[in-house]
Amino acid sequence: MFVVATAGHVDHGKSTLVHRLTGMWPDRLAEEQRRGLTIDLGFAWTDIDGRRIAFVDVPGHERFVANMLAGVGPVPAVMFVVAATEGWMPQSEEHLAALDALGVEHALLVISKADLADPGPAIEQARERFAATSLADPAVALGTDLGQVRSGLVGLVDRLRQPDRDADLRLWVDRSFTVRGAGTVVTGTLAAGTIRVGDELEHAGRRVTVRGLQSLGRDLDQVGAVARVAVNLRGVDRRDVARGDTLRTPGAWLDTAEVDVVLRSPEKVHERLMLHIGSAAVPVRVRKLGPVAARLRLARPLPLRVKDIGLLRDPGEHRIAAGVEVLDVRPPPLRRRGAARLRADELASGRVRPPECAPAAQLRAMGMPLTGRREGVWVVDPQWWVQRREAAVAAVRRWSAEHDVAAGMPLETLRQQIGLPAADLLVRLLRGTDLRVADGLVRPPGAGLPPHVDKAVTTVQEWLAAEPFRAPEADELAALKLGTKELAAAVRAGRLTRIADGVVLGADAFDRAATILATLPQPFTVSDARKALGTSRRVAVPLLEQLDARRVTRRREDGTRTMV
Repeated sequence: MFVVATAGHVDHGKSTLVHRLTGMWPDRLAEEQRRGLTIDLGFAWTDIDGRRIAFVDVPGHERFVANMLAGVGPVPAVMFVVAATEGWMPQSEEHLAALDALGVEHALLVISKADLADPGPAIEQARERFAATSLADPAVALGTDLGQVRSGLVGLVDRLRQPDRDADLRLWVDRSFTVRGAGTVVTGTLAAGTIRVGDELEHAGRRVTVRGLQSLGRDLDQVGAVARVAVNLRGVDRRDVARGDTLRTPGAWLDTAEVDVVLRSPEKVHERLMLHIGSAAVPVRVRKLGPVAARLRLARPLPLRVKDIGLLRDPGEHRIAAGVEVLDVRPPPLRRRGAARLRADELASGRVRPPECAPAAQLRAMGMPLTGRREGVWVVDPQWWVQRREAAVAAVRRWSAEHDVAAGMPLETLRQQIGLPAADLLVRLLRGTDLRVADGLVRPPGAGLPPHVDKAVTTVQEWLAAEPFRAPEADELAALKLGTKELAAAVRAGRLTRIADGVVLGADAFDRAATILATLPQPFTVSDARKALGTSRRVAVPLLEQLDARRVTRRREDGTRTMV
């Protein structure tokens, strides 16, 4: 299927031409039929030389330009109608400006009412206007010759690029209504991707299910782009879906309320305008960054990607202000002096660098290329990665110098200091360095004890060599200036073994105790163990509990123990 929108001034015969081509009158509203004026979008279709062509008929009156833009936004080709009797008119100009701003490249110029006036001047006027736009040098047909129009349409659709039917789905909604017995139905032009009955899609942050599909009046199990499609939805009320909303692949799109764009053919761009993109029309605040670059702040978030095309319009002046091409949907802050100018230069070049570090799924949702170094689910800039590693090594060494008996630099503190977005990246970053990671801490190799601590610990080791299970008392440790931090550092260094708070023994205390306890008659009591080890209950009780935990000993119901 091919989808073609109409364009042109009011009363130039767009709807009449669609009716003559398809046998279907596109105006569906009673008000439209009563007044003979297209107000909202109309739809019709036909087969021409084996090509199924669907028409989105748009209003030509200046009051309904927003409706017109909702129709042409997702459509790649246009049938532009100019009446021979009136020639080029104000809405001809605005429609052409809109199509040029949207970057539409494929058009068929149809001169209507050629039986009532010489079509030559209208053709000349239109060609002159088209020449400076994306629609330069269109094929021309006279509306009085339907064969010529059909031939022109075939040539038009044959020039269109093949859509990507495997793309992530994003259907811009242009109508929402209720069908008795079916429920909520929405329609739109499917520009890319494929939609299937049973698909679970996302709308406004919630999941909805495709209950049924129609395209051009036929029930189908699936529809691939490009196509006009009606989607029967389960899980949403019609009143909760409006024109400008989207149905999309869950998790594949990022809603954004701030984007950086390059301006195409900018005219009078001022701070407050309306952004038209897809079928959406959203008020925006514009911050010019340079002659052809701007940052847009949207009144409501939209699911946008890099290379999306839209336009800015001043509804008060009925004027197209500029076309826009989205270059970044997660733009960086502009806090530093000169940041706006540098950003403007980058946007003007059309080559915006992807984030230095981002999940691959997020880059895909942004429309950014997945170039860089893969680290699990992340994609990182190789140079940035090397710089972060160097920064991590330096930060840990500084920390160790400032905290000589600390356990090590906390992982979270290090992550924040070097600017990594997630802790799992830090573990990957430290691979290949000489830093050691354990228990949520990072420390450099060979981190020994400070001299005064080393000397005190050596004294304790000498005491324990003489009496292995007589743990130093609190006052003895205090005299040696061995506090909690110093003892913890000695334990980490493998010089002492912690039995309980403030209770330390030699590094081989557990092995020594097991050897001695194995010589006792089994089972044995705490008192038996205390006497055999030559120690006090202050040491014997926590020591036996540690041995239980290590499954060296097993405590029985009566409180006695046996060796395992």
